[in-house]
Amino acid sequence: MKKTALTLALTATLPAFANAEVFTFYGKANASFQSADEGAGANTDIKSNASRLGVKGELPLDNGLKGIYKMEYQVDIDGEADEVLSQRNIYAGLEGGFGQVIGGKFDTPLKMAQKKVDLFNDLEGDIKSLVTRNDNRVSNNLQYTTPSFAGFKAAAAYISNKDAEILDSDGNLVDTRDNGTSLSFAYDNNGVYLAYAYDQDVEANDWNVSRMVAQYDLGNLQVGALYEEQEKADSSKQDGWMTSVAYKINNWTAKAQYGQSDIVKTDGETFSLGLDYKLSKAAKVFTFYTDETAADNYERSYFGIGTEFKF
Repeated sequence: MKKTALTLALTATLPAFANAEVFTFYGKANASFQSADEGAGANTDIKSNASRLGVKGELPLDNGLKGIYKMEYQVDIDGEADEVLSQRNIYAGLEGGFGQVIGGKFDTPLKMAQKKVDLFNDLEGDIKSLVTRNDNRVSNNLQYTTPSFAGFKAAAAYISNKDAEILDSDGNLVDTRDNGTSLSFAYDNNGVYLAYAYDQDVEANDWNVSRMVAQYDLGNLQVGALYEEQEKADSSKQDGWMTSVAYKINNWTAKAQYGQSDIVKTDGETFSLGLDYKLSKAAKVFTFYTDETAADNYERSYFGIGTEFKF
């Protein structure tokens, strides 16, 4: 990644970080102007779509090892949140021929297994809206990731919840959280991506979640699909699926996504269309439309236009 002016300024004041690999400042500014109809008539506003600032890097160590770290914060561009900055993925660890070990607060292997199948990630059509409730970013997370073997890679995370408490509506302690585990196994090679992931006691005690993902890139065409099943503590099961397709023509990318799920809401159904125009490698303008329905007369629709800048 090229150095930004801010990176140069910081490295000038911090000689210990003079090596660009040790210190990289990065970010993304994504904001949209949108119309939302959530059952009480349409209204318009500005949305900050997971805009972020971060610092990441690596420090060469002995014996072929390197220390790695990342500190990333979400930035509220629209000014609606109580705090301008909120924590995203933050970790520190070691990396070498053995693989990678990191600890901190970051996305679980099950969440990361989705890769780029969700074409409306961070927008209203994000699969977290109706397809899944198991895209988690958790604290007290210790994770090991293997090196890639001919495209095959595995990750295993242990989430310690020893201090987590479950309170009732009156604030009384009713239970404590169990420690959780999250696993993923993936193959990523020559445009083919396949993954299986499994969570135990991550979203809640005695909840088991399985996820399967497939994505295929064929030149300008990308197609993807995701299936997920969760089993709650009462042995009830819910499942959901989604599929997506994107097609690039010069600087334009047309996108479509459809899903059904009972995981978030009974009889949930979501459909999104989008069109992106790339201004440069790091900038684009986009428009999208999302329609959501579910049981109990749940109906939502969104239309927006926005810009995204990466640096």
